[in-house]
Amino acid sequence: MNVPGQGAPGNKQLLEKYLTLAQPDDQIMAEYVWIDGTGEGIRSKCRTLDFEPKKPEDCPIWNFDGSSTYQAEGSNSDMYLYPCALFKDPFRGGKNMLVLCEVYKYNKKPAETNRRKTCNEVMKQAAASVPWFGIEQEYTLLDYDGHPFGWPKNGFPGPQGPYYCGVGSNKVYGRDIVEAHYRACLYAGVKISGCNAEVMPAQWEFQVGPCEGIDMGDHLWIARYILHRVAEDFGVIVTLDPKPMEGDWNGAGAHCNYSTKQMREPGGIKAIEDAIEKLSKHHVRHIKAYDPREGKDNERRLTGRHETSSIHDFSAGVANRGASIRIPRQVAEDQNGYLEDRRPASNCDPYSVTEVLVRTTILSE
Repeated sequence: MNVPGQGAPGNKQLLEKYLTLAQPDDQIMAEYVWIDGTGEGIRSKCRTLDFEPKKPEDCPIWNFDGSSTYQAEGSNSDMYLYPCALFKDPFRGGKNMLVLCEVYKYNKKPAETNRRKTCNEVMKQAAASVPWFGIEQEYTLLDYDGHPFGWPKNGFPGPQGPYYCGVGSNKVYGRDIVEAHYRACLYAGVKISGCNAEVMPAQWEFQVGPCEGIDMGDHLWIARYILHRVAEDFGVIVTLDPKPMEGDWNGAGAHCNYSTKQMREPGGIKAIEDAIEKLSKHHVRHIKAYDPREGKDNERRLTGRHETSSIHDFSAGVANRGASIRIPRQVAEDQNGYLEDRRPASNCDPYSVTEVLVRTTILSE
């Protein structure tokens, strides 16, 4: 897939020669991963540990240059990485780890884009309700020139219709990347639960969950990191832009499936309806929490067309993909289960999404 002169430079077969070299038993490579100052970019750097960490707290706090990640001024640039979740490293294998981190400033206060801290506090307050989440992460593959992967360079593919869950080289583009990402996530310990080709060609989706509480954000951020790394190997770009192509093409979202213990129990439809009533009163707050630019990105996507609701209106319905909140038909029949919030943008911060859902529906804030 990587064309000479295009895409990622390097020789992957040559690299494999070095990756198969024996690694000392008492030395592991720990890749520290964090969210940068844009609220959607991911950064990482590696260090050697002389032990195998069993929990995040085993890993040392580290630092980085925040002036190069939109998080600090050059005159006071040190930022701190606090390990908060561990995953196996699917790129290096062995005992090597991916270390997800929270970012703190020089004064030990959380960075502006460290939304995990308050999310975790809220999840602890709501623990008795056992909130479960599943997020459907849509994304689009691009060539290095920014054109959707596999699209004609001087035109457009045929209209939407045959691409969703499609099969065949004239219907789906980039399946190798999707398969590699899925397997890498399983190896890492990410709770990935599925994938499919989406409505726009070169657009795909993977699902993470069900995850309880803070795990939703942790697992989705690492799944995104792995996706970018896999695409890097294939010389392709991943974009989480909510509307990568203007015109009669579907945008990209991160639909959030959500339930509490009460919703999942017999007769839980009443708790689902109560939650929807609460959500209807806080539509603007949720829209602001559902993309990094407080609704500006989602405004291009939530138009009331292409399986979306209008960004200006709140709506709910059974099996209605044009509503803000969809109650799956099976849930309506079973009278218990979960609701689907279809408003989050593909580039949302899952910590912000899950936090505001819990604040509104459980804590009634």
